[in-house]
Amino acid sequence: MNAPSLDELFDQRVAFPDPDAQERLAQLVGLDAQIDSLSKMLGILVNPDGLRNWAKRKHRGAASAIELLVRRPPLVILAGDVGSGKTALAESIGDLVARREKVSVTLYPISLSTRGQGRVGEMTQLLSAAFSTVHDHASKLKNRGGKVQGAVILLVDEADALAQSREAAQMHHEDRAGVNAFIRGVDRLATGGLPTAVIMCTNRLSALDPAVRRRAAEVMTFTRPDASQRSAVLAPALSELGLSPSDIAAVVKATGAHNGRAVGCSFSDLTQRVLPSIVLDAYPDGAVTPARAVEVAKSVEPTPSFRESAT
Repeated sequence: MNAPSLDELFDQRVAFPDPDAQERLAQLVGLDAQIDSLSKMLGILVNPDGLRNWAKRKHRGAASAIELLVRRPPLVILAGDVGSGKTALAESIGDLVARREKVSVTLYPISLSTRGQGRVGEMTQLLSAAFSTVHDHASKLKNRGGKVQGAVILLVDEADALAQSREAAQMHHEDRAGVNAFIRGVDRLATGGLPTAVIMCTNRLSALDPAVRRRAAEVMTFTRPDASQRSAVLAPALSELGLSPSDIAAVVKATGAHNGRAVGCSFSDLTQRVLPSIVLDAYPDGAVTPARAVEVAKSVEPTPSFRESAT
């Protein structure tokens, strides 16, 4: 097998800061806690001296705790229901880190084609090449004094397709070898102390290999938006359409779990289906009315919640 090209290993690469990513991140209302936690962790990878300087000012003598934090494996798992903002956050968080730390950050989204065609050794070779590419790029981002000049984020969406548990009885030998290659890649990045992070997104946390989960510095859980989060998403657009706070509250309630619905709308349901449906229902001859907006919101069936099968 010839050495794979960048286009074979990765989907479209993005260099941050990027205005489009900045706008997408700003639209992720209701995810403030996840954004804050993930940006801090990535910021430490880019600029560990920032954390050390903070410790000198606030907790002089706490070197052990600080070094444990700095040396955590550069792996974060974003897990949760469909449409909960995992991938959107992973794809755009690099912009916030780049602006805060005033360095360039490059996103490498690994392609699902990296699984290969099942030929012996192919998946292992593709994954090894992907991690080597990230490692080589990150190695160039430290000067001789150890100062970081940039960072790399390796994004693995639908991570269970590449790092599923090796304990599964039906797992093919080639898949097991691929998981081994994935773990070696993460360990190599961690050992090198490079300014890089691996972000894995999955709907099936229990399907990930236990050794992968153990290496995660953090597992962040994403759920369906509650009423306050749904209001944060819907209120700005609905107020522009002339709905009052009480009207908006009725629409928010209509997008929740009710009348036999087990779950309410996901974040993507709200932005890609509910709001567009309300507008299109009135277009082109009418105007959006509160009563009709509630009816339309009730008519939008939430995306079914992802159910993990027993393992």
